[in-house]
Amino acid sequence: MKQRAMFFLCATLAIPAAAHAQKPAWQPAPGHITVNLWPGKAPGAPTSLPPEVDTTSAKDKLIAGRPLIRLGNVATPTLTVYSPKGRNTGAAVVVFPGGGYKILAIDLEGTEVCDWLNAEGITCILVKYRVPDTGPYPKSPAALQDAQRALGLVREHAAEWHIDPHRVGVLGFSAGGHLSAAISTHYEQRLYPPVDAADALSCRPDFAVVLYPGYLANAEKGMAPNPEIHPTADTPPTFLLQAEDDPVHVENVINYFMALKSAGVPAELHVYAEGGHGYGLRRTALPITTWPQSVITWLHTIRVLQADAKGGR
Repeated sequence: MKQRAMFFLCATLAIPAAAHAQKPAWQPAPGHITVNLWPGKAPGAPTSLPPEVDTTSAKDKLIAGRPLIRLGNVATPTLTVYSPKGRNTGAAVVVFPGGGYKILAIDLEGTEVCDWLNAEGITCILVKYRVPDTGPYPKSPAALQDAQRALGLVREHAAEWHIDPHRVGVLGFSAGGHLSAAISTHYEQRLYPPVDAADALSCRPDFAVVLYPGYLANAEKGMAPNPEIHPTADTPPTFLLQAEDDPVHVENVINYFMALKSAGVPAELHVYAEGGHGYGLRRTALPITTWPQSVITWLHTIRVLQADAKGGR
């Protein structure tokens, strides 16, 4: 009897430990709505997956004197809703952190972006998409599947989340910048079988902010444009930013800007002499880090924020 009691005691103690071990390595602060992108396993996901992990080490370089979270092994993609605490313009931005489709810079290019957008009265939808080896499309469709699914879910819940479904844009950094361009040009057909009513809604962004992207120019082919990212007249208005000294190559934004121009898509291009790569919103002495104000000015220019005076919540 004592042995049986001891077994049940050990089993009971093991349950919280097992549950804790299965928790994601990063979770948003309390008070935010978080939704799994897929009701079950994501399309094409392997049956056995390693646990989510923060891959940051003491050797990683600091950004503006501070560390960042490098989230790896994301197998369960989610979106988290960051709503403005005061004035709400009704506009929303779906944010894709960067990380080379290997990790996600979930704070530097995620939560910190949401804090800024909320201060401007804009709802931020932070997407924790699958990594690693989930892009660029068509090498892998996984990250683009997650992006398409996220846009549909945002529009399905627009009234609940106090969002204007006609003012939903995307913003991404590095690989997330490529993902923003990819969904801006691959929205007519889902890359997966429809799951529910959200997949019947448009996943076309109403605008796009593409920041120091990769994969839009092919270094092995003389910086030729990526043929898989082909803008048309229906591609959304786009804001582009990169530094000339970016090791990922400034031709990424230049090529895409010229393709947008050829398609007749309104686009705004900002190229700075210095800045490197991966600075997010963290301010330094370099002028390129003032880009957030340029984005807000542009959103007024394309009238995404002008609607605030006519009925923004």
